[in-house]
Amino acid sequence: MARKTYQGEKNNKSRTMNKLIQAVGIVLKNKGYTGLTVSNITAEAGVDRKLVSVYFGSVNNLIETYIKGKNYWDTINESAINLLTTAPETSTRLILENLLLTQLEHFTNDEEMQKIVLWQISENTELMAHVTANREEIYPLLFPKADQELKDQQVDLRAISSILVAGIYYLVLHTKTTNSTFCEIDLTTDQGIGRIKTTIKKILEDTYSIV
Repeated sequence: MARKTYQGEKNNKSRTMNKLIQAVGIVLKNKGYTGLTVSNITAEAGVDRKLVSVYFGSVNNLIETYIKGKNYWDTINESAINLLTTAPETSTRLILENLLLTQLEHFTNDEEMQKIVLWQISENTELMAHVTANREEIYPLLFPKADQELKDQQVDLRAISSILVAGIYYLVLHTKTTNSTFCEIDLTTDQGIGRIKTTIKKILEDTYSIV
């Protein structure tokens, strides 16, 4: 006869904490950051609401545990960081192009990340500052190298990149929220997304073409 695994207090606590943490992500995805209440989270987790205080102290601590355990931009930044560290001869134009196109694709498909960005631009909190810092990790590696490539040229790559990133965020969020076209481009189609990708490449080509 197979031995039964001990399901004591320690195991139950660990399972319950994990349920609550995972429930934060589900509620965030389905209801947005305004839906992150004790009632919604514990209902999703299927546990007594008292356990939030018992195991995390407060719902805010629970939410912080979840958010700080997620690095939303790691997947986006990974290939760019690899190129910067292992292939230093690669043009920053190609690295930035890859970074922006990956961001567009990832952000279009990741509903939780969309909710996080909405949260970022809606509330100035220490928790969202942590998320922002994670997003910005790539730039101290990228821009100094780009400065050398664009040396003595009248190009503000940081401003251009800011506009492109902001444009990606707004276009995706506008499409997801309103399910409508933007400047007659339908970003719910591969053709629409393709037009944006092509234009991002063209802007970067034009930016670097003066070198």
